[in-house]
Amino acid sequence: MKSRTAVAAVLLTAVTTAMLAGCSTSSSTDTKGQTITVWSLENQPDRINTTKAIAADFTKKTGIKVDLVAIDEAQFPQLVASSALSGKLPDVMGAISLSNVRQLNDQKIANTEAAKAIVDNLGAKTFDASALTLTSDSGTQLAVPDSAYAQILVYRKDLFEKAGLQPPTSYSAIEKAAQTLTTDGNYGITLATDPADVFTAQTFESLALGNNCQLVDKSGAIKLDSPACQQTWDLYGNLAQKYSPKGTQTVDTTRASYFAGQAAMVDWSTYILDELAGLRNDALPSCPQCQADPTWLAKNSGIVTDIKGDNGGSGSTYGEITSWVVTKKANVDASEKFVEYMMSTGYLDWLGMAPEGKVPVRTGDASNANKFTDGWKNLKAGVDTKKPLSEIYDADTMTALENAPKNIDRWAIPQGQGALLGPVNTQLIIPKVIGDLGSGAIDSKAAAKEATDQVTQLQAKSK
Repeated sequence: MKSRTAVAAVLLTAVTTAMLAGCSTSSSTDTKGQTITVWSLENQPDRINTTKAIAADFTKKTGIKVDLVAIDEAQFPQLVASSALSGKLPDVMGAISLSNVRQLNDQKIANTEAAKAIVDNLGAKTFDASALTLTSDSGTQLAVPDSAYAQILVYRKDLFEKAGLQPPTSYSAIEKAAQTLTTDGNYGITLATDPADVFTAQTFESLALGNNCQLVDKSGAIKLDSPACQQTWDLYGNLAQKYSPKGTQTVDTTRASYFAGQAAMVDWSTYILDELAGLRNDALPSCPQCQADPTWLAKNSGIVTDIKGDNGGSGSTYGEITSWVVTKKANVDASEKFVEYMMSTGYLDWLGMAPEGKVPVRTGDASNANKFTDGWKNLKAGVDTKKPLSEIYDADTMTALENAPKNIDRWAIPQGQGALLGPVNTQLIIPKVIGDLGSGAIDSKAAAKEATDQVTQLQAKSK
């Protein structure tokens, strides 16, 4: 799972004063020959090489040199803290998650004026409105959103059609399908219950948002035991205990069960799509039919990006939007030019590192409103084998994937409580409760209460 995990705000709290005292904002209209330091959380070797190539092209065109530093996500909070204390923050940070953006802003590290200037220069109307909303706070643009992935429900179209089932777009449809298709040693769904992985929380949140189950309201009150959330706990408990493989289910085992043809549904991120298509040798589908045709499972799978609950939810889903952040230490002019380049001339190459998980949130430019979404459809996905996803998946699947960023929502951010996300995820509150729920150690009512109590205590400590 190539997701962006949240980090704890407490790791950065102590550095604010020192950072502000130790760094200054520089700006120059003549940027040729200058050097900017860019951190990127896209730290896998092939992605580092791609980013270096884009940066080299940027240098040729502008004369601005780029010192690219690959950063491990797990080390990001400590590196920010130590760099702020020493006055050595980078000019630009790339592939920054929504929760990290909030924390960088809370610590007064993010240069919001630069973010606004970049969006204005590129044209706010060329971005998905939802991406700009999720990277803003009370009208202030905190970062420049670059791409997104969504949590999706992947399902076996062939099995659904054979059983006369409707696509799993609602709570009731999911539970009915899970019950119907759990038979003969196979399971209706494979669902994460790993207490030690934020992926479990992402899976729960993807279902919760569709039922308008919120972590917190605008006043700061924790809502995990609300009627809407109780319905989500009920559904998750039933699915995990009755219709999913027994034992702790992880990010790897859920994918493996679906790939083996042992489960009819799996809740995963869009990053699964290249693997599902047989484009990665280390994660190939292993179902009986896949032996002759590695793309068989992909061709017989559908995706749902907007599950609706029974509580009148909007059908939104969990997703991650990664962004570019210019810091308050930055050489602003050179940094703005770099980010604008990455979001225009270099944009398709940046998305091409993993098009299944880097769906564009900037759709086009002034010359062509669909320039980047159209170009993205032809990008080659995969590792050992490379093909455009559009050569494997049908038009409905590609349209759903393209539109996924428009349905992305997140807990706490719309309510102005985004700073709570990092600590909640870092302490794995939701995964631990779901681990107990999935094993049957507690029931759904106890799970709702336990989660509410723990988040409430965490919130009180952070004030």
